[in-house]
Amino acid sequence: MKKLFLYIIFFFIAFACKEKFNTDLHSPSTGYLVVEGFIGSGNDPTAISLSRSVKLVDSVNIIYETNASVTVEGENNETFPLNENINGSYTSAGSLNLNANEKYRIHIITRNNKEYISDFESVKHTPPIDSITFQRENGGLRIFIDTHDAQNNTRYYKWNYEETWEIRSSFLSNLKYIRDPATNMIEKVDYRYPLTQAPDTTIYRCWVSNSSKSTNIGSSEKLTADVIHQPLNYIEHAAEKLSVLYSIKIKQYALSHEAYLFFEKIKKNTEQLGSIFDAQPSELKGNIHCVSDPKEPVIGFIGVSEEMNMRIFIRNNEVPGWGYNPFCSEIIIDNNADSIMKYGLSLTPTTPSKTMNLQIIQFGAASPSCVDCTLKGTNVRPSFWP
Repeated sequence: MKKLFLYIIFFFIAFACKEKFNTDLHSPSTGYLVVEGFIGSGNDPTAISLSRSVKLVDSVNIIYETNASVTVEGENNETFPLNENINGSYTSAGSLNLNANEKYRIHIITRNNKEYISDFESVKHTPPIDSITFQRENGGLRIFIDTHDAQNNTRYYKWNYEETWEIRSSFLSNLKYIRDPATNMIEKVDYRYPLTQAPDTTIYRCWVSNSSKSTNIGSSEKLTADVIHQPLNYIEHAAEKLSVLYSIKIKQYALSHEAYLFFEKIKKNTEQLGSIFDAQPSELKGNIHCVSDPKEPVIGFIGVSEEMNMRIFIRNNEVPGWGYNPFCSEIIIDNNADSIMKYGLSLTPTTPSKTMNLQIIQFGAASPSCVDCTLKGTNVRPSFWP
């Protein structure tokens, strides 16, 4: 009882001593420059993303840095300009065909004429991915990456991934609401395609895509052999991602020891904070510097590495008992303005349930998200989809 009493006292003291912490760090209103990506030394294009840091109290998620000049420079005075795309992304027109014996860096000039450069970095060779595997875990699905370097030269790795999954509507629809041209009020439903009465399959089958948000790094530094077997992604039990067909493409990069330490700090500062027992925030000092103002912090580490990637597909029948349930239901509505006004305004019509002399007497209706998959994804089939 004495120990229990002491634990209770400690618990109340710990929570009573909590005070709001206001940092003395004053960042500019425009935020600090954040530079992400790799200089690609292999066959894939180089992609660099520029954005601005935001304060914890800000509601804006991402502020992209646009209209900048971004160039890859070599110690041998080679230059490779990158082209601006959307959302602060700058990419090369193709592979840069870099010299493995040279060092390279990024040179950035922002729209307000501030200049930034990264340190020259040696080209890192990235070993290929051996395999992507998966196994059931706590009802869900854990995805693993396997790789190795027979020469024991890599040791430090980083992974990004892109995932895409197919979704299907719970109900097909071949009906649409017909409105009075004068009042714009719904009068009835009729066939979307009267000549064929076929369902609208453009809203039945869709695809959703997502990219990794966490920092995925791994090291074989403490192992005798440069071998990696590491979990990268977890799909919760009964998630829609595996309701039909799921695909993940993993991109692998070799890191220098300095780059690994930087991303390790990123991971600790963004993913492992929350209690007094977690790692405390540390300074994120990368290899990028502001030439115009040497005292200005810049967030990012730009290495030179070739990208190795692999894609796998996982079908729903490969995860027996997955248990996805969209919780969609359908109601039957009389095909007249009063019934539609009372029951159907927030619903999407599906198919006729009762007809007479080719006229629709009653029809089914369901929640729009259960009928129109474009509300959650795109109906444009990805080029790599089987």
